[in-house]
Amino acid sequence: MPNIFDVDAKDIPEHDVLCAGFPCVAFSKAGKQEGFADQARGTLFFEIARILEHHHTPYIILENVRNLTSHDNGNTWKVIKGRLNELGYRLTEAPLILSPHQFGIPQLRERVVILGKYEPKNVDKPIKISFDSLKKKNENSIYTVLTNKKVADKYYISEHEEYVLQAWDEFHQGITPKTIGFPIWSWAWKISNTPKEYPAWKQDFVNKNIQLYQDNKQFIDGWLKKYNNLVDFTDTEKKMEWQAGENIESLWEGVIQSRPSGIRVKTPTCFPALVAMVQIPIIGKYKRRLTPKEAAKLQSFPDDFVPNKLDLQAYKQFGNAVNVDVIKECAKKLFEYN
Repeated sequence: MPNIFDVDAKDIPEHDVLCAGFPCVAFSKAGKQEGFADQARGTLFFEIARILEHHHTPYIILENVRNLTSHDNGNTWKVIKGRLNELGYRLTEAPLILSPHQFGIPQLRERVVILGKYEPKNVDKPIKISFDSLKKKNENSIYTVLTNKKVADKYYISEHEEYVLQAWDEFHQGITPKTIGFPIWSWAWKISNTPKEYPAWKQDFVNKNIQLYQDNKQFIDGWLKKYNNLVDFTDTEKKMEWQAGENIESLWEGVIQSRPSGIRVKTPTCFPALVAMVQIPIIGKYKRRLTPKEAAKLQSFPDDFVPNKLDLQAYKQFGNAVNVDVIKECAKKLFEYN
């Protein structure tokens, strides 16, 4: 496949719609946020502009990370909007910020969608596109995309993972209060004096963990003894983040992720955003991970779509993809706009 930098715009066939998701790493909070200074990826927007300048494509649908709107104090969006206006495109006043969960697809994935229509004489008149009756997070359920049938053994959690999760479930059942608004750090429970060299936010979390231990000392000491003082746990497994409030009573009712910050538990309304870095969520009720086929449903791919045979590549494929239904709904609004 030729490099886009080497392709002459006139060699690209005539087309009615240009859909593009120029690389987001240059603007994402997960990257270095170098923006247009990232020569390999941040400047690809200008390659899109080069195509539009030649073809005057009637409609454009561009997608990127939510952070695009605030990157470089909003200057990145100003540059993009200004260039597209120069090329004769009417745009919405601000990019649309949409997530699949707003359309009944249980994934929290806010993305910027830029919609444009080639009308050189009307670039000063913003397109007014909005969506009615968008759903809230708690109006979704992860079970709408899950199968309750047996899946391949490789997707089920290991004995060690079940051991660790069972331990944290017992921990949550045994302590008070149940609603915990800070990360649980087992290493901090018996610290006598919070190190002053810690930043203020970390000192605050350590102090809260010390207080939690003191308020639940008898239970926690027994829990630690039962689980061999967590010597079989990794550093990540020694931390837990309960982010489900009072919506569920047990860890096994939630959506679970193992992250560097610890075992994270959320309400089973929506999955976190699928990402190319691959942190596959665990469905507590089924004690297994999301399968590639279910990941495809989270991105609204058709049932007959054939993903990469390698699971790791399939997860990356869906993590890098746009949600089909979200873009479909945006396209409908754009094509119908007068």
